[in-house]
Amino acid sequence: MASTLAPMATRAPTAMRAAQSPFSRVAPGLRSSAFASRGRTGAGRGFHAARPVLAKYGSEKKGDYPSLEFRIFFDEDGKPVSPWHGVPLHNPDGTCNFICEIPKETRAKMEVATDELLTPIKQDTKKGKLRDYPYNINWNYGMLPQTWEDPGHEHPEMKVMGDNDPVDVVEIGSAALAMGSVTAVKPVGVYAMIDDGELDWKVIAISASDPKAADINDVADVEKHFPGELEKIRVWFRDYKTPDGKPINKFGLDDKCMDKAYTMGIIEETSGFYQKLMSGERENDKGLSLK
Repeated sequence: MASTLAPMATRAPTAMRAAQSPFSRVAPGLRSSAFASRGRTGAGRGFHAARPVLAKYGSEKKGDYPSLEFRIFFDEDGKPVSPWHGVPLHNPDGTCNFICEIPKETRAKMEVATDELLTPIKQDTKKGKLRDYPYNINWNYGMLPQTWEDPGHEHPEMKVMGDNDPVDVVEIGSAALAMGSVTAVKPVGVYAMIDDGELDWKVIAISASDPKAADINDVADVEKHFPGELEKIRVWFRDYKTPDGKPINKFGLDDKCMDKAYTMGIIEETSGFYQKLMSGERENDKGLSLK
């Protein structure tokens, strides 16, 4: 998946095109398969309204990859913008925007740095060392902008608090999305993962441009068209810490992947938590960057 790379100063829209080099948009100067894209990712049938929204966003790398200094910064029409705060959650066609932090079939544990100015993407660290998953993640993984899992809010049924992060997304489409890309997705399900005693929602979604997107409208459709995939996702997130000697992660709500209606309720609830954080109604007592 190597590519001819554009000069480092080159910027291009984040919306993906079939014939475009993924490096010129995301991180000029990088030569890593984590940044490559496969297949066609233009707007799909019935989702064309999202295309002009996504076309405004570009991204640029700073620092070598992989390194402690590496960052991917975002811009909107050339102006620096936070992927968490500056990209809208919803599109006019009913899809949501998905920020891809970790492309499928890669293992570097990348994340939006919620405590840094402009919240760029960086690689997570532990004890000063870069973190990787013990094995590849089999789906595109990232987050929903303008959402927040409030660590001061207790879920009434599961009795656990939010994990202080944006809502995570597992995108199940066929294409490997570029790190730092913004993609319109259809959320159709959600798992209630409990990680170290904190609630860590995992929204299941599919790119609006995926060939199967028109067939995937609720969680039951995932099982029909991707048989066994939901259980694979649950097991992957349940077990990924065990190679390091840690216990398995647990899931609430009887281990079920909840349906689209429940999922959209969670998205709206966490969007509400985010809005309260940004307005000052909810104190920013965790040192988060709100710019």
